[in-house]
Amino acid sequence: MPSYPLLDPVRRHVAAMGFELIEFHMGGPPQRPLIQVRIDRPDSTPGHGVTAEDCVQVSRSLARVLEAEAQPGARYLVQASSPGFERPVRFVEHWRRYLGREVRVAARGLSGHPRATVVAVPDDDHVQLRLADGEPYLLALENLKEATLLMDSAS
Repeated sequence: MPSYPLLDPVRRHVAAMGFELIEFHMGGPPQRPLIQVRIDRPDSTPGHGVTAEDCVQVSRSLARVLEAEAQPGARYLVQASSPGFERPVRFVEHWRRYLGREVRVAARGLSGHPRATVVAVPDDDHVQLRLADGEPYLLALENLKEATLLMDSAS
């Protein structure tokens, strides 16, 4: 996953608002950067998570904070949304939460987008997976392109 200088301040602000940052993307021109975030409530259950009002509140609050504290003169466009049913798995705490669950993963050094089971998280930089064919795979999180929790693996 790419590294972004605004990732940590955004994570802290979202957490201070009572939400968990699930995914973060940054793009757009420097004068009008686009920040896209997916948020969730730490204690959410299917059907009882983030509302449209929550997304609007987080979007507006993040835009104000970023314009006040980040790149001078930039006007941020912030879009917040819920994680959806097959949610992204990005940060090490997500991998720990989903031990034993099935994900679809794309990473440098891994062919295609295979299904895999999260077996262990030996440290903050690696995840041990078991591929669908039974083969073990040690994933360095710096090589992660994308991972999605598969809904049909709910425990």
